[in-house]
Amino acid sequence: MIEIINLHKKFGKLEVLKGVNLILKKGEITAIIGRSGCGKTVLVKHIVGLLKPDKGKIIVDGEDITAISEKKLKYIRRKFGMLFQEGALFDSMTVAENIAFPLKEHTNLSEKEIKKIVKEKLALVGLKDIEKKMPNELSGGMKKRVALARAIALEPEIVIYDEPTTGLDPMASVSIYELIQDMEKRLKITSIIITHDVPNVFAVANRIAVLHEGKIIACDTPENIVKLDKPEIQAFLKTQMKFKL
Repeated sequence: MIEIINLHKKFGKLEVLKGVNLILKKGEITAIIGRSGCGKTVLVKHIVGLLKPDKGKIIVDGEDITAISEKKLKYIRRKFGMLFQEGALFDSMTVAENIAFPLKEHTNLSEKEIKKIVKEKLALVGLKDIEKKMPNELSGGMKKRVALARAIALEPEIVIYDEPTTGLDPMASVSIYELIQDMEKRLKITSIIITHDVPNVFAVANRIAVLHEGKIIACDTPENIVKLDKPEIQAFLKTQMKFKL
C-alpha cells in the first residue's frame, strides 16, 4: 500500500532522514520504533504529505505523493486517519461534535446520517451513550477511544497512531492496543504505529521497523526482530520498559 524509497530530509544542517526505505503492507499493523528524536514523527509527516522530502519518493497506492498537485494530495489524504499523541479532541465540543467534525468538513451528509455514524463509530471503539459528554468528563483511555472514533469516521484505509498510549496506565494501554488490533481485523485497516511501548506493540504488530540514525535498519516480525544480532537494536529494546529478550 505504501512504499518509501530513499527518503532524505534536512532541517538546516540537521539531517534527520538519511535514505529511508520501507514498505508498509496493506491490512497489516506496522510499528515504527526508535529512540526519541530519531525522526519517527518526521517520517510520518512525509507519509501523509505534510512535509516534502529533499530527495526520494513515497508511493501510496501507486501514486508518488511527492510529485502531485495539492488538489490531488488532498484527495489521497482522505485515505488516512490520524490518532494524535494527546488525542487532540476539541475541548469546547461534545464527544458527538468531535466525531462529527470531519464528517461535516468533508461530506454532505445530513444531520441524521452523521448522528448514526457517530453512534456506530463509538460502538466500534467500545463506547456508548456518551455523545453529550465533554472531553474533560472522560478518562484518558476514553479520550483515546473517542479520538480513534473520530479518526475512523471517514472510513480511512490507513490509520496512523502517534504514541497512542502516552499518559495511560498499563491496563488502559493494553486495551488501546487490543482495540487497534480489532480495528485491523474488523475493518481491514492498514495501521502504522509510532511508539516506545515495546512490550505491547510487539504483541499486536505484524512487523516492526526500527529507525536508527535516519535509516530503517531492520523491518521484520516481532519474533525475528528480538533475535537480530544488532547492538543498536538490542540496546534499545533493553531500555524500553524492562523488555525481556
